[in-house]
Amino acid sequence: MLRSAVSDVTVLMDSLQLFLDQFQPSGEAETGWLKQVFSFVSQHLEPELSGHAPLPAGDVMTGVCVDQLSVCVVKKIQENMCVTHLLPVSYRLVSVSELLSQQHLSCVGNTSWSTNQQRAWAKEAELSLPGHLALPRVNLLLIGCLREGGAGEWRLTDASGSVRCECLSPSPLWLNRPVFLPHWNYIPHNAPGQDQDEGRGYLELIGSPVLLCPGPEQGLAPTPGGGAGLSRALGVREAAGLLDNRTRGQRVSVFGLVGSVCPQLVVAGTAFFCFWLTDESHAVRVLVKDRSRLWWTQCVYVGQSVCVTALRVCVLRGWRGSNILCVTDQSEIHTNYTHTDTHTDTPLDTPPPLMMSHVDDEDCQEVELERGANQSGFRMKKSRVVSYQGAVTEVVSEGAGLYVIDRKVGLCLAYQPTLRRKLRAGDSVELHHVHFLYRPCPDFPPSMLCTCLRSSLRVTTFSRVVGSSSSSSPDSSCPGDGVLPRLLLEKNMGVSEYLWTCHLSSLLTYSLVPRVVKQQCVCVLSWKLMECVWRRGGGGGGGRRDIYSEMLDEPHTCPLSQYSTDPTVHQSISVSELSRSLQSESWSSVSLRSLLSSGGSGLTSSQINSALAWSFRTETGDRPRQRPLLVVGVLELPSETTDQTLQLRDGTGGVACVVTETREEEEGGQRAAFNTAWIGCLVCVQQFTMVTERFLQSDFPSYQHLDQDQYITHTHCRVYLQFSLDHLHILSPSVAMITHLSQKGEESRGDVTGRKQTVEEEEETEGAATAEKKRRREAASSSVTMTTGPVSSGSRPCVSMVIRVEEKEGVAWRNLAAGPKEAGLTLCFSVRAAVIGPVVSWWRDPKNGPMTDREMETESRDKVVLVLSGGSARWFPLLQPGGLYRLTAPNTQDPSVLIGCGVSGRKGVELHTDSTLQVRSDWKLHTVTRPLLQALSPTHLSVSDVLDCRSELVCFQAQVCDRISLNDRTSDSGAGVCAGVRLTVCDQTGRSLQVYLDLSHTPYPPGLLPGNTLLLSGFQRRVSRSGGVYCSSLPVSSITVVSLGDMSSARPPPAPMMHLGVWAVSREKRCIVGQVRGHVVCFLFLQLQWSCSLCGSVFIQTCSSPQCRSSSSVFQSKAKIVIDDGTGEAHLWVSGALVRPLLGLDDSQWEGLQRALRVRGHVRVYPRGRSLVCDSDDPLLHFLLCVCSSDVVCRQLSLTCRTQNNQRSEEMKRFSRGERDFMTRMTPPLQLTCLHLNTD
Repeated sequence: MLRSAVSDVTVLMDSLQLFLDQFQPSGEAETGWLKQVFSFVSQHLEPELSGHAPLPAGDVMTGVCVDQLSVCVVKKIQENMCVTHLLPVSYRLVSVSELLSQQHLSCVGNTSWSTNQQRAWAKEAELSLPGHLALPRVNLLLIGCLREGGAGEWRLTDASGSVRCECLSPSPLWLNRPVFLPHWNYIPHNAPGQDQDEGRGYLELIGSPVLLCPGPEQGLAPTPGGGAGLSRALGVREAAGLLDNRTRGQRVSVFGLVGSVCPQLVVAGTAFFCFWLTDESHAVRVLVKDRSRLWWTQCVYVGQSVCVTALRVCVLRGWRGSNILCVTDQSEIHTNYTHTDTHTDTPLDTPPPLMMSHVDDEDCQEVELERGANQSGFRMKKSRVVSYQGAVTEVVSEGAGLYVIDRKVGLCLAYQPTLRRKLRAGDSVELHHVHFLYRPCPDFPPSMLCTCLRSSLRVTTFSRVVGSSSSSSPDSSCPGDGVLPRLLLEKNMGVSEYLWTCHLSSLLTYSLVPRVVKQQCVCVLSWKLMECVWRRGGGGGGGRRDIYSEMLDEPHTCPLSQYSTDPTVHQSISVSELSRSLQSESWSSVSLRSLLSSGGSGLTSSQINSALAWSFRTETGDRPRQRPLLVVGVLELPSETTDQTLQLRDGTGGVACVVTETREEEEGGQRAAFNTAWIGCLVCVQQFTMVTERFLQSDFPSYQHLDQDQYITHTHCRVYLQFSLDHLHILSPSVAMITHLSQKGEESRGDVTGRKQTVEEEEETEGAATAEKKRRREAASSSVTMTTGPVSSGSRPCVSMVIRVEEKEGVAWRNLAAGPKEAGLTLCFSVRAAVIGPVVSWWRDPKNGPMTDREMETESRDKVVLVLSGGSARWFPLLQPGGLYRLTAPNTQDPSVLIGCGVSGRKGVELHTDSTLQVRSDWKLHTVTRPLLQALSPTHLSVSDVLDCRSELVCFQAQVCDRISLNDRTSDSGAGVCAGVRLTVCDQTGRSLQVYLDLSHTPYPPGLLPGNTLLLSGFQRRVSRSGGVYCSSLPVSSITVVSLGDMSSARPPPAPMMHLGVWAVSREKRCIVGQVRGHVVCFLFLQLQWSCSLCGSVFIQTCSSPQCRSSSSVFQSKAKIVIDDGTGEAHLWVSGALVRPLLGLDDSQWEGLQRALRVRGHVRVYPRGRSLVCDSDDPLLHFLLCVCSSDVVCRQLSLTCRTQNNQRSEEMKRFSRGERDFMTRMTPPLQLTCLHLNTD
């Protein structure tokens, strides 16, 4: 054996010397390089050739020596170098295993490049795709054998291993041959465009490999396929005739042009693919399912002439069509085939299919109008089958199979199996039988190409660049694990729904990952949301997909033949983007003049600035002429730094929400949100109202200066959402919500039994209430606490008790410090509640589970005041009067922590106070439902009740009609900008009431908008000196939004119709606003004046006040008339823009009257007496006197009036009759201010 080894070494050394003699190296570098080549061939290439199957017959390399093989390698390398007379000592041969293990970056190898050529190539590549870098060049040499791999792969192999090869136009002659690769790209497993699951890279062969030995040419010799060789090959027309007459054992050879190449499929573990052979008028289908022939899928492409031998006619089970040609184990394929039989009338000169390289707008318009179903946004269209060639310019989502071609055409590959090689930016592709769709989804390019199982995709040029430097953008971060295509295969949804889901997935990845959900859940979450939004499809898909008919039937039908378009489909938006857009549009979308009333030009400076101090803007999610919005986020409790409302939060930010829900009672209606099970739910909000409240501090001198921003001193805005919980889609419920939903299902089946048991339990425990109350006040004992549930090592013990909220105070900043070190303001509020049962001990948190019998074992009549401050104040939005809650203290088994402390008093003094319990920040509250224990919704007063009652402290429900900011504050104050608000509220009768709010020590309450219904608790009812009723807030007052109104069309109920006689005599001053229908008796007073907009003095060219130097003026008008409705008379004051219609003047006459007064400044007219300003010869005075006494003015009017606060009581008045004087009590006329005027 030793002698044999020595002999082999001697032979090898002799071969090396013969090899060196062939090239005669000129130096040590060339000698060393040649030795490396010889060593590489002997170690990696020669064992692969000798250890594998023998080469094809006629191969001249059979039995050659290592030195001859090495010589061939060096010569082929030299022939493909840019300098052929020198050895490429700067290049190094690399084995396959070394390439895979050590090359971690994408690279390109090309032996024929000079340095300048490589630089020009790189510059051209980077200019073609801005933002990308050209592949770096490496001086590596690759040799090996091209072998057939599994599942139709081509692989470059040597003795160390194999690597997958992607070829542009491979030839069957390359298979099982030693080759040298002069030009290639290598893409490692961690590069863009490479599947992460493979764990290995792959080669891209650019151009043809160099065969290291000549092989046999494709000739006309017969093959072993039963005598059916190339010489007797049939054309497509003859082959189509044979399909109808199947002969057992018959083998045929068929030549033709490849018309279509279907993608490779795997069904029940069997891999196969089909392609079509065509001529001018006929077509036959060829099925390839032999595992040793699957590599043909890279050899055939549309437009290529081929001949396939040894085909048999078979029946394809599952296809309703005719017979099909099937490849056998003896079949061979001959590419670039030219038939030489002169008797054949089927020449292969059929022109290639028409290719599109761009899409015209005219073509798009034609497709768009192909089916105009109706006038709504939703339409069904037919797609067009086209061929297209272009370059991939953007990879939208590898996993979803979405790309952009030529920067303007979208490409969707989801309806085909996943490509073995993912497309990369820069690839040139050729598409045949692809479906052209126009505007299937508004989130993608208008022109979309979608491939089905009949479509052919071929890469004609590999990309020359690496991944994009901007790959972290939201649109390119869509998950690439292929979840969406798998869901598409299972559900078979339409392409429009799929594209919308893919875009939504990229948006949710940006807004939810990783704070809210994991990356793996985004695709499933997007699909679930799509099924909620696209309700037309019902979420059930389009039925089973017939893959054989899709590939083989003619005419062609597939899921892409028809598609739906809906330009008004919902658009997802993140919370931060929504907040930013609302804030940016808060001032840009409004004109200050539009915020003033129609008579704004007659307002003084103080009136203008006061009117601009607060305004609001609302917009629904279903925006007109725009795509409706949807927001996805988690409902959370507020923090100490946010508004004291529920928060909708995603990974980008949070936004305050004013939330209501439907009452559970039979009458329905809305109520404030109270169910804590919503906390932690991932929801989709579709129907909502976006609210922007604007606060403005300004010093505008007049109406004409509103377009000058230098008079604006400060601006601020608050944005929030308003919606009902009934309009939410739960995408991922919390644990408490799962419990709540299951309870609702159980209650619907067993409601009667539950009610009967509850009544019996209450009757049995009624007698023990007094004793239980006494024990609770004395101390915590074992008899008070019941332990439920088994002991578990992973459980967290806790104690709980059930309470029913009766009253809730408002949240405010209060000083609750016990010592000087803790001084400071803290958010705080208190709740008065009834204790339902005893304290119960648990081994794990019961959350919102159903109430147990032990929790109701002993009825309690105790009352407790819960004080919630700091972190525990976050429960304010969900604690509502009438609600039933379970208060849980974690990590303890001591029941005394939930027993409130009483107020100590002197001996012998009985205190009628409730015990107080300080709620800690880690305690939790859960809403529990037990219908018989759930008290009926508390009855609240209406506005009419408040006006008529005599209570000092009231709790009432009313609709907001109007809102005015009373005074401004600096922007760093706790309440934001406004510290005082006056609300005008009304009820269904139209009676109104004014409510004054002091927001100086409370968080700013959102939702105080016209149209919303509020619950105002703990407000003080007051009576003004003139007898009017109004309400003002106290430190304990609470405001809750219980119903959301339609802001766009919110109008308060009409004011009640009033009779002047009743209104004046009975002095029903509790009705502030009313409607009056009467006749104008006479004019008492009319004043027209140009006034200084700053100080209000008469303005004649300049301000008449010496202290004021203002140059701006406003025109003001005021009139006083007597009106009679048949029951009594009243004095009506009319001012501003209402004077002109009262006088019956048109706009031109009113403007002329203003110009006439410019010189004199003002005029006062007393139609029942003489003018105090002008003499009787004044023509202007005569004109106004005539107008005031004309029939045009003394006419029937319909008015909306408000009573004035300066109503006088009865007074003594003297009358003279002859020589006698009479004293009598006279009731002064009712004083009204006109708010609105309708002329009949």
